[in-house]
Amino acid sequence: MISVEEAHALVLALASAPEVEEIQVGEGLGRVLTAPAIARLTQPPFDASAMDGYALRSADLPGPLRVIGTAAAGQPFTGETPPGTSIRIFTGAPVPPGYDRVVMQEHAERRDDLVTVTDAGTNLHIRRKGNDFAEGREFMPQRPLRASDLGLIAAMNVARISVARRPRVAVLAGGDELVRPGEDPAAGQIISSNDIAIAAMAREAGAEVTVLPLAHDTEESLRARFTEAGGSDLIVTIGGASVGDHDLIGKVAAGLGMKQSFYKLAMRPGKPLMAGRIGNAAMLGLPGNPVSAIVCARLFMQPLIRAMQGLPAGDETERGTLARDLPAEGDRQHYQRARLRIESGRPVIDPFTDQDSARLWILAEADALLVRPADDPARKAGDPVTFIRL
Repeated sequence: MISVEEAHALVLALASAPEVEEIQVGEGLGRVLTAPAIARLTQPPFDASAMDGYALRSADLPGPLRVIGTAAAGQPFTGETPPGTSIRIFTGAPVPPGYDRVVMQEHAERRDDLVTVTDAGTNLHIRRKGNDFAEGREFMPQRPLRASDLGLIAAMNVARISVARRPRVAVLAGGDELVRPGEDPAAGQIISSNDIAIAAMAREAGAEVTVLPLAHDTEESLRARFTEAGGSDLIVTIGGASVGDHDLIGKVAAGLGMKQSFYKLAMRPGKPLMAGRIGNAAMLGLPGNPVSAIVCARLFMQPLIRAMQGLPAGDETERGTLARDLPAEGDRQHYQRARLRIESGRPVIDPFTDQDSARLWILAEADALLVRPADDPARKAGDPVTFIRL
């Protein structure tokens, strides 16, 4: 068995360079830029009023000042601005040259065409030209694009962006005991839930996902499913066959030319994890146990999908405080489901007493995975620990 760290490095090495495609900025939510968006204009493109009120010279305060015109968003005032004058101005309108302040309408008294300032305050209420961004500025966050990012890129007058193509991921679950949700299982059968969860996790990481039909426990059925996965960037299998331990999947994959990176690692839950490359696709063989499959997908599949989009792997672990005493660990790195709470501004990690890796309910209630290294000694409540948020 290899360590989790070694396995993580080998899995990430399976990522090929992202393919680039160009899309409309409005389609960019969750996508990853492969080239910076470059501002095609300056924002604001002029000194703009931040308030409804009156534009004037500070030297002329408090007035009275003659009101010589009006400026609104999209309707600038283009006349001369001699000393002793002011214009009525509305939010977003250009502040004409010569004026250096906008006074809120609540702080001014107007009679006919004369205005007197009652409280100038210290805020000039002018958004200076380029105070958001200047033409030529580059924007390229190292993360999937958010709604606010798209708003910024659009404001930069960028209509199309270069992004990484979404990795194509095929998810394959197999076993004669499996039936689809909504069907009535016969004696000895169970509902196939793993492929639903793993597919959702792949989409969460940015992939385009195909859930393949359930494979039977035959080499012929498995070969047919691998054929259906043709063109995928990543094939994720879940569980093995009735003989267990991925023996049949490994045999079929090997017959199809799979180059295996490793099989089995010193981790719980999730010891039987297989990784390698089959044709042009990376391949991950997740355990069939529900919790093991999801934990392995969190630790290995999602980072691999992110790497396929050019994103850095990063270290997702955080530090917190243990909520209760724990016994010593065994010879495998243990990822324990736990509740996460904040006390005095610091994360507190409270692992569930039941860590049965077949119990999905506990995983659904968990906020974090407590990371305990192999051979970790007994721990006391209050000890510092490492965890991963879920």
